[in-house]
Order: sequence, then C-alpha cells, then structure tokens
Amino acid sequence: MPYRVGFDVGGTFTDFVLQSPAGELLAAKRLTTYPDPSEACLAGLDELIARSGVPWSDVAQAIHGTTLGSNIVIERKARGVGLLTTRGFRDVLVIGREKRYQVYDLQIEKPAPLIPRRLIGEVTERVLADGSVRTPLAEADARRAIRELVARGVTTLAICLLHSYLNPAHERRLAALVAEEAPHVTVTLSHEVSPTFREYERSSTTVVNAYVMTAIGAYLRGLATATARRGYRGRLFVMQSSGGIATAEAMQRYPVRMIESGPAAGALMAAAYGELAGHSNLIAFDMGGTTAKLALIEKGQPSTTTAFELHRVHNAPGSGLPMNIQAIDLVEIGAGGGSIAHARLGVIAVGPESASSTPGPVCYGRGGTEPTVTDADVVLGYVNPDYFAGGSIRLQPGAAARAIEEKIARPLDLTLEEAAWGIHTIVNTNMELATRVVSIERGRDPRDLTLVAFGGSGPVHGCRLAQALGIPRVILPAAAGVTAAIGLLAAEVKFDVARTYVRRLDAADPAYLSAMYEEMAGQAIDVVRESAVAGEVTVARWADARYVGQGYELTVPVPPGRLDAAALARVRASFDDIYAARYGYANQGEPVEIVTWKLSAIGGSPRIALAKAAGRSGDGSRKGVRRAYFPEARGYADTPVYDRYALAPGMSLTGPAIVEERESTTVIPPEVTATVDEYANLLAELTRR
Repeated sequence: MPYRVGFDVGGTFTDFVLQSPAGELLAAKRLTTYPDPSEACLAGLDELIARSGVPWSDVAQAIHGTTLGSNIVIERKARGVGLLTTRGFRDVLVIGREKRYQVYDLQIEKPAPLIPRRLIGEVTERVLADGSVRTPLAEADARRAIRELVARGVTTLAICLLHSYLNPAHERRLAALVAEEAPHVTVTLSHEVSPTFREYERSSTTVVNAYVMTAIGAYLRGLATATARRGYRGRLFVMQSSGGIATAEAMQRYPVRMIESGPAAGALMAAAYGELAGHSNLIAFDMGGTTAKLALIEKGQPSTTTAFELHRVHNAPGSGLPMNIQAIDLVEIGAGGGSIAHARLGVIAVGPESASSTPGPVCYGRGGTEPTVTDADVVLGYVNPDYFAGGSIRLQPGAAARAIEEKIARPLDLTLEEAAWGIHTIVNTNMELATRVVSIERGRDPRDLTLVAFGGSGPVHGCRLAQALGIPRVILPAAAGVTAAIGLLAAEVKFDVARTYVRRLDAADPAYLSAMYEEMAGQAIDVVRESAVAGEVTVARWADARYVGQGYELTVPVPPGRLDAAALARVRASFDDIYAARYGYANQGEPVEIVTWKLSAIGGSPRIALAKAAGRSGDGSRKGVRRAYFPEARGYADTPVYDRYALAPGMSLTGPAIVEERESTTVIPPEVTATVDEYANLLAELTRR
C-alpha cells in the first residue's frame, strides 16, 4: 500500500491525513482560507509533507473533499450562467413543483432560481414522452436565442429540452450550434448530467452543474497544477456526494456530483468505526466548526437518496434546490463550533449563522465579536485554551467570557455560567431535532442505534446528544477531528449512471433492459477506468419502483446478469419487502412499475489501516485536573483530563472526564462510562433515563 493523502475543506477548518505504507496516519488541521480555500489546502499539504519527511513523488494518491460547490450555490457567487429550454418551458425553475413546503405558513420563501429569467432562452422544438419528434429543432430560431444570451453576458450555458432523456438529438445539435456561434461558451447538456424524467428536477440538476462548472473547473485545475509542481505524479481524486471518488477531470464535467463532497466521507468512516465496534446500525454525527451533519447507517451502509436537496429551509422537504444525483442522505444544519448565539425575544438562540474561520469565534482573537458555541465550551471548561488544534491556536477565554456576558448573560439576566450552559444546551437541542429527522422520521428508534460522534466539536457534544435521545452507546473515534479526511482514504472509485424508462414490471421487456444496462455499464466502467483502476470493476444495479399511480418511489436492488422473468420477479419481491419495512404493509396484488433504472461501477477497493492504541497501561494517561461545568455536580467540578495518545486498550473512564487530542476534545459527562478499544476509540455506555 503506497503513501496516500486526503484533505477535506470545511467551513472553518481544513483537515489533512497522510497514510504510510505501513498504515500509520499523520494528521493536521488548518483554518480554511477565504475566498480561495486552495490556499489553506496547499499550505497544509506542504506542512504535512514536510513533517512526514516523505517527498511528494512518493505520494501515489491525493483525494480531496470540499464544500466549494455548495457554497457557490448557497451564496449565489456564479455569474454569466444561462439556460436554453423548449419553447413554453421558460419558467420551469420558478414554478417548480408549485407545492408549499409549509402548507399553513403564508410567509414561506423558496430559494430563488439560480438563473434570472432574462438569461433563459427558448427554442422551437418538441420531443414527446415516447421519444418521438413532434416538432423538429428550428435552427435559425436556436441561433438567434444563442446570440441573444451571449450578448447578455452568458459564458456558461445549461441546455435542458423536454424529454431529451429519451431522445437527446436536439440537445446535441444545440451544443453544436453553440460551438459554431460562441465557441468560448461552456455547455452542460441535461441528457448527460441527469438523463431522468421530472422536468423541474432535471432542469435544476443541469442548471446547478452549469452554475458551478466554471469555478469548480478552475479550482480543481489549479490544485492539480500546484501539486504537480511540488512533485506529485499521480492524479487528483475528488469525493462525490455518493460516497465514491472519481478523478478531478471527471468532476470538472459533472461537478454537480460533488456538491456534498466532504460530508459524505465522514459518513463512510462512521460506518467503518461501527464495524470495528461490532455495531452496524448507526447515526453518524459530524459536528465541525460551521455545521453539523447527520446520516443514518443501516447494516453497515449509509442511507442514500436520488432526490437530494441543497439549502433546505428548516430541513423541510421541498424547500431547497433539488438535484437528481446519487448522494448519501444527510441532514445538515447550522450548528457547529462557530455557530453564533443571540439573545432573541427573551431566550437564547444559536445559529444558523456562523463566525466561520474569518473572523472566527471571539476566543480565536481574530476579530470576532459575537459569542459562539466554541466560546461557551471554553467558558464551561471543556476545551483547553492552550491545546486547541494541538496548540496551533491559543484561545482567549477572557474574551469569550466577556462576549457571552455582554451579549447573552446581561440581556437575559443570567450568570455567565448559566448563559454558557444555555448556549451549549440549545445547540444540542437543535442537533437533537435533526437527529430525529434521520431516525424517528425514517421509522428507526434511536434507542436501537449507536451514535458515532466525530468532527472537531462532535465529541464535546456527542454524549449529551445521545442522552437526550435515549441512545445507549456512543463511539468516540480517535482523531475524531479529521474523520472525514480519513474517510476520503477509505472511499472506492465509483461512478453512477441512471436512465428513465417507465414500464410496469409485468410488461417490461427483459432483453431491452439487459441491453440498456450493458450500455450503462460501459459508460460507468469507462469513467472508472479513467481513474487508472487496473483491477476488477464491479457493477451494482438498482431501480426506482412504485405502485402504478403513485408519485414517489423506493429504490430496490436489481439482480446481476441478463434479466429474465425470474429476475424481474425478484425485483418485485424486493419492492414488497422494502415497502412493508418503510410503511408497515405491502399490497402484493397491486401492479408495480419501474421509473428509473440505475447502475454503479465500483473499482479500486482501498484498504485503510487505523493506528493501534499506544498506551501500555493507565499510568501516565492522566494529564491533570481542570474545572469544568456539569449541572449534575451543581456547577464547576474538578474534572480529570486524559491524554488520548497515552490511553491503553481496555482502560475504563467514568465521567465526569475530559479526553484531549490534537484534533478534538471528548467530554464524558457524569454517570457515563467509556472503554478504550485497541484503536484508542472510546466506546461510551450511557445509562437510560
């Protein structure tokens, strides 16, 4: 196994991990830089490589995770993006599904379309729902529309025509006309990005791909060039939202697939930690500096979705920008260490606004003036001001206390300790609600699950979150602050393909489906082979199925090999089982139809080795005592502080206790017992209340 490096950009910190051929991991953290996050990436990589003493030429693989794409969309940073669509469909992005995500709230506001109406052009053409052409493409009309958009400043063009997923001939011709009329314009075609039905979702997916394409392309090309100058001879890989990696070149063509790049890696690694601890049904809880991400993991696999939404309002389905991409099903909220606390209407409110890395929490001493969750955790004694991020950032507890006193305690007539504990409790409550979304709202009792708490702030809050939900076990990994970066090294090379072909199962043509799957497999395997995968490439197949007449689907497995009547019968049986598990019953006499057929090509299965616990006994693991706030102790209590790197396997810690390491801090509340496993992970057992 060669040297491999993973680096993950978060809203506040950028995390780095270097794995040696022997499996040892060397980790680092660095504040994320704005507006160009690649500055922190390259500076951190230079520092990590220098510390390791390994030349860049010996690094065989570099894998990157980033939220740059989602940031561009949420902050509406792109310019010069236009859309060409079928005449009469100019307002698809505005109309959407015409569905109110909060039926009784008259003041709701959906995110505005990414493209203003003046940059949306129409062309005369019409393809019918069976793929036949009713109205040929009027090329003179199309050239005029292209020239008008270019005159208005369009440099990137999304093309999304009605039913082009069945017959893309008009889209391809339009792309050729754009190349003739305006060769400098970058084009995104819907039948390449999202060859599936539902006009609004397909249009939105295509537009997002075009919206981030220019910035993502420049960013990835810049990173690849900069690492090559340093001596790196391999290819740059990027984590996709689905949990697989692909080359930077592939992601420059399909940047919409990496919208939730970094958080997906954390969910993968949470599943790996669960496997080590013997638990396969988990909640992955990743709390960083800006947001908290949660995902449900069942039977060792993170739940996925093909109806991904970005920038949801209060996590309400239908309130965000939809994308037809394969993605790990995450719930993300503005609840991180940098989340700003306010005194609002006589109570404490936390987030979703974040101090980010610039200016950062008040205690960073970088110009921040608003109290944050990290400031509260410092005041409560949970975080060591002299050992934050391994001592690379010296915190200012006095400044944090003054900010909380001025902005929270005095306005609400609270003591400093009450205000700090209130901030800590409110952010936990916010995360509790999000945890219910990924568990209870999906038919899973959190009391039957195990929580995996990671991220820079996750282990500080993990046990309290588990107590609130009755979760009996918490896994607190070693190097929790860089778990997502480690997860990058555990990801497989993967590419997903989907095709809409609506047919009742009892009327589907197995020969046609087999041929379609062969074509899809060829497309996906070609992309995986681009990643220099020399070994076996495996293929997995699924389908989105529903009862005839329903508007929503469930994803079911499709057997390998050529399809026949028996294989389709197995698809039907799987649908009945999955439907019954989700809704409590299944009507086996009701006809079922398949809407979308899916395939994933997977290659280059990696091996990730975790460092074993270095401690040989309990001696020397205790660093000292610090005053920390626990309401069970009626205030501040002398709390033992332990060195994570000196913990020995089998050692047991009973709360209250604090465990420190370079990348994060773990807080073990009273009445909680944590045992150290052979990888220095803490396995906490909670008493049910």
